[in-house]
Amino acid sequence: MKRPVFVSWSGGKDSCLALYEVQRNGELAVEALLTTITRDYDRVSMHGVRRALLEQQAASLGLPIREVLIPKGADNVAYERATGAVLDAGRDAGIEAVVFGDLFLADIRTYREKLLARHGLEGLYPIWGRDTTALIGDFLRLGFKAVVVCVDPAKLDPSFAGRIIDEAFLADLPSTVDPCGENGEFHTFVFDGPNFSAPVRFSIGEIVCRDSFWFCDLAPESGDGRTKQC
Repeated sequence: MKRPVFVSWSGGKDSCLALYEVQRNGELAVEALLTTITRDYDRVSMHGVRRALLEQQAASLGLPIREVLIPKGADNVAYERATGAVLDAGRDAGIEAVVFGDLFLADIRTYREKLLARHGLEGLYPIWGRDTTALIGDFLRLGFKAVVVCVDPAKLDPSFAGRIIDEAFLADLPSTVDPCGENGEFHTFVFDGPNFSAPVRFSIGEIVCRDSFWFCDLAPESGDGRTKQC
């Protein structure tokens, strides 16, 4: 019998690759995508992607969302309280573990393990330790498509915000930047791939600086290709 799990979900490429690996392996039953939403902005925390696009993404993947709602400026105490409530509800409903797309940051993994242990759950890391250059190459070869939605200007020029992840993007990255952005250099939104039933439609909006990061706003599009008023 397959173990029921949540997949920690930012909507970006690493969590998407972790989901794909779990689905390809077939040993786990993904019950939902676990996503942190900043309530005041109605957007995915840190990535800044609108909830409407998250919902379209999840619908294309055929999976429900379990939201962790936090206020803007939430500290670790507030985050852990909100996350813990959702984890407890999941555990009581039969969830045994949470899948993460982490690659090599041991301190983050240790933090996750301690948080999950308090709620009787296990952490699973299907792409842990993978070479990031090879991994982003696999991402593109598999047919995934992603756009950069957040850039840390201390690590990468803001001009990369709004760019599509492709060979030209990778060629332009400075040698100091991890090609998967694992050190927080950039964050992405995946809008198509082999486990999507249809691409997520959007248009590129404003690129703005907020809280010392540069964000590219993505506006959802209607079925006829017109941008929705949001």
